[in-house]
Amino acid sequence: MKCLPTFLLFSFLAVTTLAHAQPAPPTGLGREFSSQFLKVDGVMTHYVRGGEGPVVVLLHGFPQDWAEWRKIMPQLAQRFTVVALDLPGIGLSSPTPGRYDAAAMARTVYEFVVARDLHQIYLVGHDIGGMVAYAFARDYPDRLRGVMVLDVPLPGLAGWDAAKTSAWHIAFMQQANLPEKLIVGRQAEFLDYFFSFSKFDAADKAHFLRAYGTLDQLHAAFEMYRAFPATEKANAAFTAPNAVPLFLGFGAKSPFVNLMPKLADDLRAHGMSKVETGTIANAVHYLAQDNPQALADLIAQQAAPR
Repeated sequence: MKCLPTFLLFSFLAVTTLAHAQPAPPTGLGREFSSQFLKVDGVMTHYVRGGEGPVVVLLHGFPQDWAEWRKIMPQLAQRFTVVALDLPGIGLSSPTPGRYDAAAMARTVYEFVVARDLHQIYLVGHDIGGMVAYAFARDYPDRLRGVMVLDVPLPGLAGWDAAKTSAWHIAFMQQANLPEKLIVGRQAEFLDYFFSFSKFDAADKAHFLRAYGTLDQLHAAFEMYRAFPATEKANAAFTAPNAVPLFLGFGAKSPFVNLMPKLADDLRAHGMSKVETGTIANAVHYLAQDNPQALADLIAQQAAPR
């Protein structure tokens, strides 16, 4: 194996360093927002931050990254410090050297919160981000003033088995190695299936295609699905009393909305004593795209310190 000439090696290292030192500016946001990196729990975590006031942390779902929230972040930033993260391996965040189950990713978020000295945060998660948000509430309740789980059945709790049966892509994405082989180079065709369920414009699609544009990024996403069984076991086993206020929200037109009452009751049975539920009007699954104003109003209402 030949070695790179010294000047090429240093050029490569310089470009790699600059890629982390000079992140791309946030898409579609004002100057009050900045795009930054912080290495925590073995992950170079990318995040976008803006605003002042009580802290709201936003966790995206699949197939999105931090920019899932870009249409509501300016409004929230009028009252809150808003922080939107890329989950491990997605967008500009590096892959995790560990696991991709919800508890492991929640630990990365927790280490981020501690490193940034953020106290009594309000945590919002959609889709897979909602699974991570619930794991955070379960494992690190003292760091929260509340949590919002948006439009996702939770592995191991009521409704999960029905959701798995109705969502064909879960079983497909859990197959070892096969999805990577079939999807790399065909991300646009694959992700367009999910984009078709909401109001993703051309800029949205282009951004999220970049967020899942490499083999490593796709692998991270598929590993999150492959880790669902571990998340199922952790959620089913948790029954300790937990007084973190938890708001469970679904799109009014979501295929999962009928699961909401059973899931809320099961969360209470598993120790969550302060569970509220609600729906977002004129929304299916991708709430921040379907009805950003209603979602921003809901988050602002629930995240206000009480």
